Parts: sequence; C-alpha cells; structure tokens
Amino acid sequence: MHVERLRLYGADWARYFAPVAFCAYLAAICVALIITSAFLHDRRDALAVSAAAAFGLLLSGALGMGVLGMQLHELRYLSVATRFDSESNFEQVVRLARELGWQRTHEQPGRRLEFRTADSMLQEGERVVVLLREHQVLIASICDPDVGFSLVGRRRCQHHRELVRRAVLRAPP
Repeated sequence: MHVERLRLYGADWARYFAPVAFCAYLAAICVALIITSAFLHDRRDALAVSAAAAFGLLLSGALGMGVLGMQLHELRYLSVATRFDSESNFEQVVRLARELGWQRTHEQPGRRLEFRTADSMLQEGERVVVLLREHQVLIASICDPDVGFSLVGRRRCQHHRELVRRAVLRAPP
C-alpha cells in the first residue's frame, strides 16, 4: 500500500528532523566513548565508561527512533473521500481557514492549499497542507519546522486535520 507523505525540502527538512539528528549525534558520542574506553589502563574504569556509554547509546537510539517514527507518521496525508468536486472542497477549506484565522502561505487554485496556523501571540502555530483531487482530499498538518517538533503541537495538528476533514465532509463542528 502506497502512503503519500508531505515532502519537506532544504532548511525545512533539516529543522524538522533536527531532534533525530541530535539523538544520532549523542549516539555517536557514546560509540566514541566505548571505543575510547578500550584504551584505558584501568579495567574497572574502562568497564564503567563502557557500561555508561552503552546505556547512553541505548537511550539516545531509542529516543531518536521514537521521535523519527512520530515525525514520519505526522508527514502522512490523511485521505478523505468526498462526494464533492475539488473546487467546492477548495472553497470549503478556504472558508474554514478564514474563520480560524489561518494565514495562507501557498495556493494552487483547486489543487493545493498551505496554511500556517496561529494559536496565540507567543506560538507560531503549525503547517496545514491540503491537496485537492476529484472526490478526494489529502490533509497533512505538522509542527512548523521554524518552531520545532513538540508533543503538544502534535495534538494540535491532529485537531487541525480533523477540522479540515469535517469541513470537506460538510459535517457539523
């Protein structure tokens, strides 16, 4: 089964996956410590350093894999089958965005919309991308790469996807 994902490029890609890169960096330091401990003269010190580094390697690797899994999951589009054409779905999404105060950052009329949400003055918000096809809408919402990945932002992204889904299905809020 083919799953479509939102594609990030350049600096956005680097910022979005920076937490995973940091975990990989920590894991590399742990590997270097394990290798370095082989050259220590005192066996007890070498064993202690190796054990601590192995523990750090396990934790940073597990954390990195967990964050990567969540981020890749968030990049997947939610597919919604509708009985309406792409133009009417386009209008529904634009109306919803206007009501919620989302800022439109990119538009291809009848095909693609990209918004940046603004929840408060202190929060930059999330990115919402909507691809429109005949009788199908693909919705993705991610934490804005300029802000960074967060678990709270993940919850808001799920809420944004649900709002768009309900709008294109013409379901009551």
